[in-house]
Amino acid sequence: MATSQRKILVTSALPYANGPIHLGHMLEYIQTDIWARFQKLRGHECHYICADDAHGTPIMLKAQQLGMAPEEMIAQVQKEHQQDFADFNIQFDNFHSTHSDENRELASEIYLKLRDGGYIKSKTISQLFDPEKSMFLPDRFVKGTCPKCKSVDQYGDNCDSCGATYSPTDLIDPKSAVSGATPVMKETEHFFFDLPAFEEMLKEWTRSGSLQQEMANKLGEWFEQGLQQWDITRDAPYFGFEIPDAPGKFFYVWLDAPIGYMGSFKNLCDKRGDLNFDEFWAKDSTAEVYHFIGKDIVYFHSLFWPAMLEGAGFRKPNSVYAHGYVTVNGAKMSKSKGTFIKARTYLDNLNPEYLRYYYAAKLSSRIDDLDLNLEDFAQRVNSDLVGKLVNLASRTAGFISKRFDGKLAKVADTSLTETFLAKADAIAEFYETREFGKAMREIMALADIANAYVADAAPWQLVKQEDKQEEAHQVCSNALNLFRILVTYLKPVLPKLAQDVEAFLQLELTWADLAKDLSGHEIAPFKALMQRVEMKNIEAIIEASTENLQVAEAPKSELDLDPISEEISFDDFVKLDLRIARIAKAEHVPEANKLLKLQLDLGGVTKQVFAGIKSAYAPEDLEGKLTVMVANLAPRKMRFGMSEGMVLAAGPGKKDLWILEPHEGAQPGMRVK
Repeated sequence: MATSQRKILVTSALPYANGPIHLGHMLEYIQTDIWARFQKLRGHECHYICADDAHGTPIMLKAQQLGMAPEEMIAQVQKEHQQDFADFNIQFDNFHSTHSDENRELASEIYLKLRDGGYIKSKTISQLFDPEKSMFLPDRFVKGTCPKCKSVDQYGDNCDSCGATYSPTDLIDPKSAVSGATPVMKETEHFFFDLPAFEEMLKEWTRSGSLQQEMANKLGEWFEQGLQQWDITRDAPYFGFEIPDAPGKFFYVWLDAPIGYMGSFKNLCDKRGDLNFDEFWAKDSTAEVYHFIGKDIVYFHSLFWPAMLEGAGFRKPNSVYAHGYVTVNGAKMSKSKGTFIKARTYLDNLNPEYLRYYYAAKLSSRIDDLDLNLEDFAQRVNSDLVGKLVNLASRTAGFISKRFDGKLAKVADTSLTETFLAKADAIAEFYETREFGKAMREIMALADIANAYVADAAPWQLVKQEDKQEEAHQVCSNALNLFRILVTYLKPVLPKLAQDVEAFLQLELTWADLAKDLSGHEIAPFKALMQRVEMKNIEAIIEASTENLQVAEAPKSELDLDPISEEISFDDFVKLDLRIARIAKAEHVPEANKLLKLQLDLGGVTKQVFAGIKSAYAPEDLEGKLTVMVANLAPRKMRFGMSEGMVLAAGPGKKDLWILEPHEGAQPGMRVK
């Protein structure tokens, strides 16, 4: 089982510094952490580094919204991120920020090498400009009507309705998502990275085994479409690094974000003093570099990043490993269903090792989405970790402490130990190839064997018989030795449990010592190692994660004199889909003092709405009228039936209440702008 020592640098994608970590993010950090811990457990020199991705327009605007400097906001977010990671037992060797001196120096160095090598091109481009905010607008900060399918409220780079991609200048009736102003075209000089110059190198590298097959196939489609030069410039105002010799021009966040891997490692090298940066990043490096990422950022990591490294004279990564998304209970994470779960919400209610194990049990080397089924999660953790693993020690350890002076016996029959040790290479290979689910199945199959052995030997019966004491001592000692091997195999997945077991067994769990003879070894008294998952804890997580998306009832007073509510952004406002509707039918609602039941025709689609306008209108006065409704309000179950929208009305109340009536010429179904 001996292996020669490797030098390994491993990274996870950098979390964006404008919000909290959620359980979808945690999949990647848990996956990477397990792999890095495994390499260390095998005796290799492995460094796991990461950083916050701290640049870009969204961060600049959010900081403005919060009334603080971007530097202050990213420092606060970084502190929260690091606490979440630490509490999930993610063991970074260094966690840094892309807004750092190391990253600035490396980004400038790489850019200048690319420029001097002829790989940076200058072009004058026309771009949408917000005249109110005096800023050029990134694609995602322009909204309008899709030029292909005419769907409204679409982003400036692609349509959620029909999937079309386009330039923000192609949008119909574009609006700035920052101020709501109509943007104007303005020329500006930008710098472009000449990605097509690296096409042959990239074709060879992407088919070299450095990528998963699915990734390589996807990149093949992009090669067929033809590689494009990549715009690496953003104009002031922008939170990022200014481009050398180009005042007012900044590196696009995606240029300096992957360089953040190098920046974080450089920071680690400077702090430690015994690490050599060039040994890992120089062109002739024999060290190994691996990136773990989500499938949504494959393009940047598998085309731009290796091309930038090649052009600047640095080594390329050995492999880029992508994973799929996390779904919860078979669907996308949902704030209304309480399944958009923040890392902190989970940590407030459950042991982080439960999730580490569940993710490990479902992870493979493929780019499949992973479903966090909460009921299955509880059953799997309770069955495998509590019922099989921890139970092995809890059934036997007490006898060693109470009857045998806390010391383990020399076991005569070592056949089970040999069976367990024989699986070491297979389990190691599963870890190495990121087939964590297969590793967990092998380990739990061994746990089943160990539990069957204890059940058959029944030491609780043996200890009652005077002539069976030695046999009982051997059975319990054998069980605890098998338990030690199992927990050693699981140490990359369950580091806190392993730490507790090391305190209990009074020895360090290492891969090199799997075959260690524990004859006569003294153990500490056994303490409970893990509790069962209770559904009440899961329900508490869902409840704490559920955001009420329903609109509050109208105020009961004649005039709402409450202070103005918390401000919403233009982004929030444009989510409202205001439509012209014809009141096809209006009727009284029995037992309701204020409500009328309306059938609203939106041009072929009819929606039922309960409106609190009975004090001002008789049903017969409304039928045939046109009004304006909020058409995309989530349906709300009321005592009288389902209300599928909201009619817009204004006034102090009672008879002085007027529904909003559109101008003549409006047609049912038309959007109000």
